[in-house]
Amino acid sequence: MTSFDSSPTLTAWRALLAVAVVFVMLATTGWSAVRHQHADGPREIALASWARDRIAGRSLPEADAPAYRLAHFFATLTSGQQVALADKHPSVVGNLNGVPVTLRYHANRLAIGQAAAAEKLRSHDPSLSPDGRSEAVQRMHRFRSMLAEDRQILSFDPSGRGRAAEVFGDLDRAARVSVVVPGVDTHLLTLERSSRAYAAPVGMAKALYGAERAAAPGTRTAVIAWADYTAPAGLGMDAALGGLAAQGALRLNALVGALPGASKVSLFCHSYGSVVCGMAAHDAPDRVADIAVAGSPGMRAGSAARLETDARIWAMRDADDWIGDVPHLEFGGIGHGADPVDPAFGARLVSASGAAGHSGYFAPGTESLGNFAAIGVGAYGSVRCASADSGCHSGIPGDRDS
Repeated sequence: MTSFDSSPTLTAWRALLAVAVVFVMLATTGWSAVRHQHADGPREIALASWARDRIAGRSLPEADAPAYRLAHFFATLTSGQQVALADKHPSVVGNLNGVPVTLRYHANRLAIGQAAAAEKLRSHDPSLSPDGRSEAVQRMHRFRSMLAEDRQILSFDPSGRGRAAEVFGDLDRAARVSVVVPGVDTHLLTLERSSRAYAAPVGMAKALYGAERAAAPGTRTAVIAWADYTAPAGLGMDAALGGLAAQGALRLNALVGALPGASKVSLFCHSYGSVVCGMAAHDAPDRVADIAVAGSPGMRAGSAARLETDARIWAMRDADDWIGDVPHLEFGGIGHGADPVDPAFGARLVSASGAAGHSGYFAPGTESLGNFAAIGVGAYGSVRCASADSGCHSGIPGDRDS
């Protein structure tokens, strides 16, 4: 684990390096053009159709209404009426926080089937370039894989590069829910991978779900692979700024606040995902018990205390993770602030042994994954601390009920 030397000379040099990095980014990547990727027609058409529709003589609630209003509206419908709305407006119902999760799974299965059919048509469109047709084929295959019988897709939006969230376990009955928040280059085509599976959101969540069940077989747990925000495309300016993280934080807190039941929630935030979690921390629902970051470029705060949350803050970094060589500074809005694994930051520092670099924190058999699982099920006494913080689990009043 790399410590942060706060001497004035080193700080000045790191500030200069940060500025130099910015100019290199501007020269080589420019400003990422992901800000307007959700202006596609089909999504807007679906929302307009929803806004005009009625059921049993009643207007439908606004799609951006608070989750509690949406939950109340759907609770007043019969099961047949709920399914009828999902069948008619799958791409809307499947993304509404507050709607019963099983209904969202059903709606998203329909929406994904429609998206797969649309991509099949695009793959034969002679007006597209060969690269465009190839991408359509890739998206079609991805969507078809998401239609496997056992998959539980909680949200799905194919607009632009696309967003989605997938659930492992029984979300309705879970006592502990873990949310995996990934980093840069997260979109529908990187949702899962056949090689380096545990570097992709679905593989991360699958591995964590398995590890949690092994760690506490008697605990009802569920894990969400949350790729439902617009992540930066590569290590360009968007990755150095906080705009996309701020938007993601709003979506993350909306998701957590609308989860069914009274489950405790843990956030597991990798790389740029830790920026999202840092910006979400202040307004996070009270049910968020733990926020754990790995390979973090910073949480947009000078210390854990400045996150202004009652959630426990955990941090880890593998010794071979290149993110340790990136200046942990904030300069004119560029950069994400202090290093969470600096002991002065005030996080609980845990071992990442075996993680092997920036993308290996969720690999089975690693201490990093074992620590995540222990945190996720509330077995804090089983957490293995980093050498810089041998008392990382001290001061916690009890396991699994904290």
